[in-house]
Amino acid sequence: MELFGLTIGLLLLFVSFGFMVGVLFGFFGMGGAFLITPTLLILGYPARVAIGSGLAFYFGTSVIAVIKHYDIGQVDYKLGAILFVGLTIGIEGGRRLVFSLERIGIAELVTGVAYVFLLAGIGLLFLRRARNIAADESDEDETNGDDIPPMATTLQSYNIPPMVSLTAGGSASAWTISGVGGTIGLVSGFLGVGGGFIRMPAIYYLIGTPLAVAVGTSLFAGLFSGAYGTFTYGAAGGIDLAVITPLLVGSALGARIGSAATTVVNEDDVIIYFAAMMLLASAAIALSELGNWLEIEPLNTLSVILLVGSAFFVGSMIIYHVIKSMRKTGGELQQNPSH
Repeated sequence: MELFGLTIGLLLLFVSFGFMVGVLFGFFGMGGAFLITPTLLILGYPARVAIGSGLAFYFGTSVIAVIKHYDIGQVDYKLGAILFVGLTIGIEGGRRLVFSLERIGIAELVTGVAYVFLLAGIGLLFLRRARNIAADESDEDETNGDDIPPMATTLQSYNIPPMVSLTAGGSASAWTISGVGGTIGLVSGFLGVGGGFIRMPAIYYLIGTPLAVAVGTSLFAGLFSGAYGTFTYGAAGGIDLAVITPLLVGSALGARIGSAATTVVNEDDVIIYFAAMMLLASAAIALSELGNWLEIEPLNTLSVILLVGSAFFVGSMIIYHVIKSMRKTGGELQQNPSH
């Protein structure tokens, strides 16, 4: 019955927004709670509800996306399982921190500011990576986007037993993987995200798997952490079914389209789109925080438009590539050679 409490306009917004977020989620291995939680905060939902609902949405969408990535062989299960252990421990610590901040009335402010800096930093990191790839392509002796980032090469050189063989090649210390998982889990529990917007970059930059495999493995690891986070926040009354239901209805189709798109979109484009998503979302949340501080309501409205609009824009670009590929192959998706 809660669902009927939503206005028709808000219901349509959540369904369509869920669809586009599902596309982004399946394509990047992130984009669920990363967009849902700040949007709900901007719309005036309490931090506990925004975070819990974001995690519940992440869990529901990740089930759909993981199935699709499993079909196309883009999941490193051993890596994902080890990451999950660290994720679980970190999420519990982050959850306790949120509830502590909520008791003193600063949870919304702290999470909002943290989002701004994290998203902007990751966006700039990937934008720099995209520029380096573009420069490399002009020199035939340079490497391409499939090469392991220098940071991952350094971490893989630390041979601290036990070592874990990676499906895509190479190996990494289980301690390194667990440390990465624990850090991501802390952020996940604190910001109310599945952690994909930092987990996928971490798997790519710190562990060194190819981008397509990083996406699939990120989703697999997040499937379990999302379930744990959903349970803990749900037990504390932090999930609004009236919000989650329409979002999941829209994301059911979107996630499968986004997952399929990873086989047809060039990895260089993936990096550019990801950077754009991070920077636009960071700007949107910054506008919201500024609007709250200065008590200028139009800034909050502009923030919602920018956040939702960025999801629709990047999601539309992904769908465009899928349709373009299907037209060339008579309705069948043709894998891009770079994958």
